Amino acid sequence: MNFDIKDKKLADKGANRIEWAAQSMPVLTLIEERFKKEKPLKGYRLGLCLHVTTETASLCRTLKAGGGEVYLCASNPLSTQDDVAAALVKYDEIPVYAVKGEDNETYYKHINAVLGAKPHLTMDDGADLLSTLHSEKPKLLEEVLGGTEETTTGVIRLKAMAKEKALKYPVVAVNDAMTKHFFDNRYGTGQSTLDGIIRSTNRLVAGSIFVVCGYGWCGRGVAMRAAGMGARVTITEVDPLKALEAIMDGYDVLPIKEAAEVGDFFVTVTGDINVIRKEHFMLMKDGAIVCNSGHFNVELDLNGLESISAKKREVRQWVDEYMIKKTGRRVYILGEGRLVNLAAAEGHPSSVMDMSFANQALSAEYIVQNKGKLPLDVFAVPEPIDNEIARLKLKAMGYKIDVLTKEQRQYLASWKSGT
Repeated sequence: MNFDIKDKKLADKGANRIEWAAQSMPVLTLIEERFKKEKPLKGYRLGLCLHVTTETASLCRTLKAGGGEVYLCASNPLSTQDDVAAALVKYDEIPVYAVKGEDNETYYKHINAVLGAKPHLTMDDGADLLSTLHSEKPKLLEEVLGGTEETTTGVIRLKAMAKEKALKYPVVAVNDAMTKHFFDNRYGTGQSTLDGIIRSTNRLVAGSIFVVCGYGWCGRGVAMRAAGMGARVTITEVDPLKALEAIMDGYDVLPIKEAAEVGDFFVTVTGDINVIRKEHFMLMKDGAIVCNSGHFNVELDLNGLESISAKKREVRQWVDEYMIKKTGRRVYILGEGRLVNLAAAEGHPSSVMDMSFANQALSAEYIVQNKGKLPLDVFAVPEPIDNEIARLKLKAMGYKIDVLTKEQRQYLASWKSGT
């Protein structure tokens, strides 16, 4: 079996951490038990480009239990947990191509290693696997039944491909499932982003001015958690509706140029490029801490920051200090500008990823069940799958809900009843 990981000797540590995470993933556990019996993925090769974490390991085991042949590479150079990669290779015999801190050349070498397995299904977190397949290995497209996409950034890229008629196979937008973005993006990103900031800096959040760039589901989650820790939260936005919502939620709203002058912490979660640029870094107070929790490291204009800096040095693990030439002020960048919750911490809690990866597993099964019938487009997880995951999660948490009576169902389906 081919693989490329840091050190196979880390496997025991990784296995223990995978076991710990799996205890909080009851929905995926139930799916794995069914998959073992039914083998819905038997005979199919699955190419995964996801963050190599303990939760991803549980997904890999579920897919393999379903009969799938699983190949895994990282979806970000800094998100790999090396002990998890080792455990998957040693104990699960899953080919993994991922090393934390790998350079860009190695990153794409690993993507091509997964594509070399000629997958029938692709699973992406950011769409790098799919885009590389389309641009560099178009001959392999004939073998692909469909794919899934985990994150907002990837869905944006794929919808652009579909609009330009460049997308050559159907993709399920797992990110758009209610049981994904309502919980993963909001509660997962909120907690794990603050976790990454605190682990890397050990700075007090309470009493600080905490600037969140973008008020989508991820931004809402980060703002909520920062406010809960005592920060005064400021939102920057380009969407007037989201800006209005942020105001109604009790936050201040400013243009980034004004926020740059007052912020102590800055987090970007927009999915767009150059949200904080060199003219904004120039305005920041001495000691400002800046990070990104969007998928790619393009939200911070680090080249622009380099150009206005007299020197750069690492002052703590995952903390780089930039000394601004004209002002002498220091700006601190966390995790090289990559997603701070995985670069400097462990990513989302497993109980949240339970629902996200349940969507991945059931979407893979759905693609196989409907091969040749799906539209050549990016489409949402079918509502019955979304609802079933929510039902299973409630059951696992020990909660019960009401069921509509026959009379109530008829009323909701009728137009004849009035005042």
